[in-house]
Amino acid sequence: MTAFIFPGQGSQKVGMGADLADASAHAREVFEEVDEALKQDLFGLMTGGPESELTMTANAQPAIMANSVATARVLKKEFGVALADKADCVAGHSLGEYSALCAAGAFSLTDTAKLLRLRGIAMQDAVPIGEGAMAALLGADIETATALAEAAAEGQVCEVANDNDPTQVVISGHAEAIDRAIAMAKDHGIKRGIKLPVSAPFHCSLMQPAALRMKTALGETPPSAFTVPLYANVTAARVTDPAEEQALLVDQITGRVRWRESVLAMQEAGVERFVELGGKVLGPMVGRIAKDAATVSLVTMEDLETFAKENG
Repeated sequence: MTAFIFPGQGSQKVGMGADLADASAHAREVFEEVDEALKQDLFGLMTGGPESELTMTANAQPAIMANSVATARVLKKEFGVALADKADCVAGHSLGEYSALCAAGAFSLTDTAKLLRLRGIAMQDAVPIGEGAMAALLGADIETATALAEAAAEGQVCEVANDNDPTQVVISGHAEAIDRAIAMAKDHGIKRGIKLPVSAPFHCSLMQPAALRMKTALGETPPSAFTVPLYANVTAARVTDPAEEQALLVDQITGRVRWRESVLAMQEAGVERFVELGGKVLGPMVGRIAKDAATVSLVTMEDLETFAKENG
């Protein structure tokens, strides 16, 4: 069994999508449709920067999605390998869940771009700049990270945001609490804590205002039926019902990204191969979670051609 997986924030870089667009009219169509939906030259920003602007949450989220969906579109249109035929399930890391849903037919490309733009703005607006922070805990498992977050909170918010793999957990919350956690990391047997270059404390209870805005937006643009089951971030469980997924996407804003558990759940269901579309971030994580699973990252035309030859 095969899972198609979609990367999240942090996988953006200047130059993304350029080679695909040069090589394929189908990729160009995706980027043009996203630009049109957002009334912005997002593709120009993706290919030419500046990086500081591309990294802004409201730009990074639709850009990463556009790159992943373009990769899936080229795989299907140029090489005849359709997600619906080759994937037994899909999953995405944080915003990647929207990319997965778009690729599986639950949202149109235009709606996905608009939802992610709003999601980025809502998450940015939820907490004044400087008040929140996130840190990656290296050499931490979920138990030690949880204990550290609880010890560092001291009445503020300090929560596990991403359970990425057995060696990396991300915490999120008030900036002072995150600083305390970094200072206390070694005492908790954690190799080190590194502050992340993000503009808001994602996936913690401080994001509640953003969750309310997304509840309204998803009420107006709900997901429709998707062609393959999805493993949701907040439950690490299989979802096939669009109404259930709509509620989970709202919960996802404040909820933990249970990526490690999602990969284990997919593996338990029989998934032996994980195919990452538009990035090389999740593959290494999967390798640390499910050591005997095969991982493939599809980024370039060459990657897609090789994959199509082996899976045509």
